[in-house]
Amino acid sequence: MRVVFDTNVFISAFVFAGSSAETAIQGIVDESDVLVISKPIIEETLRVLAEKFDRNAEALSRTAIFLSEISTTVVPNERINVLSDEPDNRILECAVEGDADAIVTGDKAMLNLGTYESIKIISLRSYVSARAMQRE
Repeated sequence: MRVVFDTNVFISAFVFAGSSAETAIQGIVDESDVLVISKPIIEETLRVLAEKFDRNAEALSRTAIFLSEISTTVVPNERINVLSDEPDNRILECAVEGDADAIVTGDKAMLNLGTYESIKIISLRSYVSARAMQRE
């Protein structure tokens, strides 16, 4: 499955050890799914880590490299303006350009959409549960 993780998933994975978000990232590392990402998603993740969690330049650099290594990077060609929060629109753009099957998020506005252009929008809990059932 091709998935796009919202910034909130990355933040949780990098800040809270042992979290469901970290489990989701580990699933990508173990190559069970293909993570699709874009430069705006990486930039937003790094901005939040720097501003809200005081990550230094070295930690941010390692994070950017890690995200690039575990994912397929796309360059969205189409601007989408469906949600009021601009970073959420960047997630949709990445998913469309990357031909994603699902977006994984904790964002209520995105979850309320349910789908966007046949791309499922699911919670982190749903994603991790589905991955666990596939392994069994």
